[in-house]
This record gives sequence, C-alpha cells and structure tokens, in this order.
Amino acid sequence: MSRMDELLIRGVGVLWCVSDECRVLRDQDILVTGNRIAAVEPAGGVTVGENVEVIPGAGMLAMPGLINTHAHVPMSLFRGLAEDVDIATWFNEYIWPLESNLKADDVYWGMQLGLAEMIEAGVTSVADHYFHMDRAAEAVERAGTRASLGWTVFGDQGAAGVKRTASFAEEYDGAAGGRITTWLAPHAPYTCDDDFLAAVAGEAERLDTGIHIHAAETAEQVLASLEAHGKTPIQVLADTGVLDRPTILAHCCGVTVEDIELMAQRPCGVAHAPKTYLKLAAGSAPVIALRQAGVPVGLATDGPVSNNTLDVLESLRLMAMVAKHESGDPRTLTVGQALTIATRESARVFGLPDDLGHLAVGFLADLILVDLSGPHNQPIHDPAANLVYSARASDVQTVICNGKVLMRNRELLTLDKTEIIARVGEGMERLSERVPESRIQHYRS
Repeated sequence: MSRMDELLIRGVGVLWCVSDECRVLRDQDILVTGNRIAAVEPAGGVTVGENVEVIPGAGMLAMPGLINTHAHVPMSLFRGLAEDVDIATWFNEYIWPLESNLKADDVYWGMQLGLAEMIEAGVTSVADHYFHMDRAAEAVERAGTRASLGWTVFGDQGAAGVKRTASFAEEYDGAAGGRITTWLAPHAPYTCDDDFLAAVAGEAERLDTGIHIHAAETAEQVLASLEAHGKTPIQVLADTGVLDRPTILAHCCGVTVEDIELMAQRPCGVAHAPKTYLKLAAGSAPVIALRQAGVPVGLATDGPVSNNTLDVLESLRLMAMVAKHESGDPRTLTVGQALTIATRESARVFGLPDDLGHLAVGFLADLILVDLSGPHNQPIHDPAANLVYSARASDVQTVICNGKVLMRNRELLTLDKTEIIARVGEGMERLSERVPESRIQHYRS
C-alpha cells in the first residue's frame, strides 16, 4: 500500500460525467494529496513536492472506483451451490440452510475472498448486508477498501435483533480510518413485521443513520403483500417510518407506479443487480421510470450465489442491454446515462454523493486505471462506449482507494489471495452441508 504524502498519475485519460453526458479528458495529470484529489489538470500543469509517487498513466483511462451498492460479499463461500432453481427453492432449500452453518471466522475469510475479487475488478466501495459484520469490518480494514456495512436481522429476533443491527452501526461507523460507514439492515418487509420495522426506523433516527433493506424484489412479493396487508412493500416501509431515513432499497423489481411516486418523495435509492434478476427470472427494476421520477439508481451485484461474480462492469453492461431489450428501443439508456449510474448516481445511492463517483478536486481519491489496449477494445473510437460494452474486469490495472494504492499492475498489495483461497477451502465440507430443517428463515412463495 502506497505511503507517500502525494500521488501523481501522469498523462492519463479521465472519464468525466455531468448530467448524463460522459466524455474523456485526454492527457491529464491527477494529483492526490492525503485521501483526496487535489488537482486534475492538463499534463505538466501540476506542481508536486519532493515526496511524491508517480504512476505513469499513458494509454490508461482513469475513472472513479466502481461502487457496488448492494451485496452479500461473504456469500462467496457458497458460490455455485444453488443453481437452476426458483426463488423459493433457492432460499428454502439452499441459501438459508447453508447460512445456518456460518461462523464468524467464515465471514472474515469469505469477505476477504470477495474483496480480493472486487479489487481486481475495480470495485473500491461496497454496501454489504450480512451477518457477523464485525468480522467483515476487519476484512475491509485489512483490504483498504471502502464499505457501507449493515448487520442483517430478521423480525423474529425481536428487540434483540433491533439492538444487534443498531449496536453494530453505532460501534463501527467511521471505523478503518473513516472508510467504513454503517446502516441498519433489517432483511425485508416479508421477514420483518411492521412493529419491528418501526423499531428499526426509530433506532435509525436516534443514530442519525440510514437503512439498507430488500424491498419489492419480485412482482409476486408485491401481490402477496397486497393480499396480506392491503399495501405494497414500499407502502409498508413508508408507513413504518423506514423511508423517512436515507434508504438503500435492494432490487425493487415489483414496484408499482404509485410506489415510484412515493419513493420520489423520500430520501431513498435503488440498488440494481440485473444479473441476479436474469438468473432467477425475477423480472427487472424499472430503471428508466425510476430515474425519470428522480429516484437514484445504483449498480449492484447482489450476492455471489445469485450472481456468481462481484463484477460491477458486468452489471453495467447487462443493465444497459436489458433496458434496451425491455423497451424495444436501442436508444434507451445511453452510454452516458449508463456510466452516470455507475459513477455519480451509485455514489448517491451509497450515501456519499459529494465524495465519490467523480474525479474532481475535493472528492475522495477512489479511482481505477483501466487499460483499453487489448484487442477486444480496439479500435478506440469512443472510450466511454468501451467501458460499457467491451471492457473486462481484467482490464483494470491499478486500484486506488482513499489515496492508497491497493493494486498496481494487477498485483494485489493488501490481500494474500493464496492464503485466502486456502483458508476458505478448509471449511468447504462443513459449509456446504445442506439440511433444510436447519434453515434460518422460511420464504413464503
């Protein structure tokens, strides 16, 4: 990890997105002082001190570090164990039985595995929603990345569950030198009753923090909620006070027109994970309608069991193509709009719109260098289009978070992949045992 006072990236192309229009500023110098961007100027225009590390940027494209606005990173432990099943079976026969095997140490190593994958794919920030999050926080501190962490709780845990998610949020907010922020993390309206959700909202108000929750994941969930409560899940969250707080709403594939109008009046954003929806045949979030109403949309992968990767560039490409396919109009979701979602809008959903998602003076120095020299990117007529439609995770060469170099020329500097993979492998026999009767929750289809 770089420990110089200043960092200068010399002669690099810079992705610049404003109001859904993205262009590349060619041959720029980026100066990082401490953990923030101090200057972005035409090459040769930046004055630096003696104690500066220089990274050659020629032939590279600098863009904001990618932000994964909703994931369950330690579920990398279960990658490949729940394939070709419907959602109810996925939960009841696979995921929730498998998660009954989890120990705190598993989460620590599973989190490191996912963080290593994400660093290699240019992801510098993740909003994670899982268990044993104190150990996940340890992994984030070791990796050098940024994270918004929430300890998942269910309604049947009662007051103890509310206390669990709130205590973690209170203790760990600002950890890892400020790289960790925290949110409260009730699972979903269908696993948390109204009293529980109201209690969580009350704790979020007390702590002045936000809430990260799954909501309206499918149209079937919305119909079930209407039948049981006479309200959609989004209306439940509004009525219980959850949406009075800044809220990350994961998925929202089943939201109604009325829901979108309600969401537009509240401080919430949607975490959009298109690969999960395609794989589980879950529908898709109405990205265009949400954005037209003013509801921010951020890119997400969801967990590595429903997605199988933590590759945000893959989510970016799928989001754009699914939007075009569903609308029947290839003009839908332009390259500029897609990249704006991947950068500035994801930063809004993540809760740091003035700090992340833009390479400008005063923003946090979370950025990546992408090599577009490979044959799959040639010829380069439009670098922005390359990022959306042809760039690969393996094109990411250098990753910087909070002003520190985490990967240089594809070499991880903070995590030991060999050790991580070995430690994860040690627990696989125990972790992959699936006993449906031991599941931690039940999904009602």
